[in-house]
Amino acid sequence: MSAATYDTADVHRSPEDDLLKAFLALDTPEGFKAELFEGGIVVTPPPDGDHEGAIGRIVRQVFRLCDADITFAGNKGLIVPGGRFTPDGTFAHEGAFDGRPAWMKPDGIVMVLEVTSSNPAKDRWDKRKGYAAAGIPLYLLVDRKAGKVVLHSHPESGEYAATTSVPFGDPLPLPKPFGFDLATDRLA
Repeated sequence: MSAATYDTADVHRSPEDDLLKAFLALDTPEGFKAELFEGGIVVTPPPDGDHEGAIGRIVRQVFRLCDADITFAGNKGLIVPGGRFTPDGTFAHEGAFDGRPAWMKPDGIVMVLEVTSSNPAKDRWDKRKGYAAAGIPLYLLVDRKAGKVVLHSHPESGEYAATTSVPFGDPLPLPKPFGFDLATDRLA
């Protein structure tokens, strides 16, 4: 009788390792977005036109009104405590994305942007906690269901210490490095 042989990597692999491996191997349909949340995989369908329009209006304002050398990426994979998130938009210091892999730690990121869609709870709670825990300075949430734009800032101990919220139509002051009032009237 012969003894079975096992790869030592299999013996030391955790369920979290298996989940991450399965997540990274996902082949989602075109336009769908997969994210890893606290031990679960969430697949989101393609967004509607209003969702994408809101992102475009914010990006145009940033490039038109911001004096800092900021770059933008749509759907950039970020590794944060508790998961792997793909923000609707990621603003960073110029060069922060250069040479980086598909999934990166949020070094050089100055603000992430989410626009609520089919599951607003993940944007309001799970992502806010993940972005704060990662130390991302600003989290801008366009909450279409609640009719407001929310800016979370000053990450401390896994939570944002400050929150500013305005109803659609009111300007939202963005701090440095942005330094301008974001027009919110066409983000609904």
